[in-house]
Amino acid sequence: MIGFLSGKVQKLNNAILIHTTGGVGYLVEVGPSYFLRIQDEQDISLFIYTHVREDALKLFGFQNQKDLSLFELVLSVSGVGPRIALAIIDTGAERLVAAVQNADVTFFSSIPRVGKKLAQKIIIELKSKLGGLKDLDLSPLSQTEQDVLDGLLGLGFPENLIHDVLKTLDTKQPVESLLKAAVKKLSKAI
Repeated sequence: MIGFLSGKVQKLNNAILIHTTGGVGYLVEVGPSYFLRIQDEQDISLFIYTHVREDALKLFGFQNQKDLSLFELVLSVSGVGPRIALAIIDTGAERLVAAVQNADVTFFSSIPRVGKKLAQKIIIELKSKLGGLKDLDLSPLSQTEQDVLDGLLGLGFPENLIHDVLKTLDTKQPVESLLKAAVKKLSKAI
């Protein structure tokens, strides 16, 4: 089973082709928003989910292990196939978790091929399963944390570093104080 691929990218109609050494290319489906950000001939590394059916073998790619784990979790809901799961994951892990925790049916039904009944089923089945994913740190941000994140992203800091710094801050302070403290820490980290 293929678990990870790295190589040069060639964009096709609705998937990417990853050229690896030895002249082998793998056709991999990725989420629509990620597909738009990829450039031809770009070097890429993806975690891979291999989906096997009687009549097909398909590869689905993810930027990190967290997204792959969440994809597998969403795929475990009966009635959800890999393309629907990929579209759900493509909205972002934080938005997905918040939608499940808030029982936001409209979030899920806004995704193509997800009706109200399937949206309710996804929420019911994932609500109990997300409790066991604390190690993935998929919990949604508080409003204060989200405001700080948005401000720091607007200043051009990388999102992965922002999340690391957010964990070290006392979020009971005002947003302005948090932004100042975060900018200091991020400036030292870069």
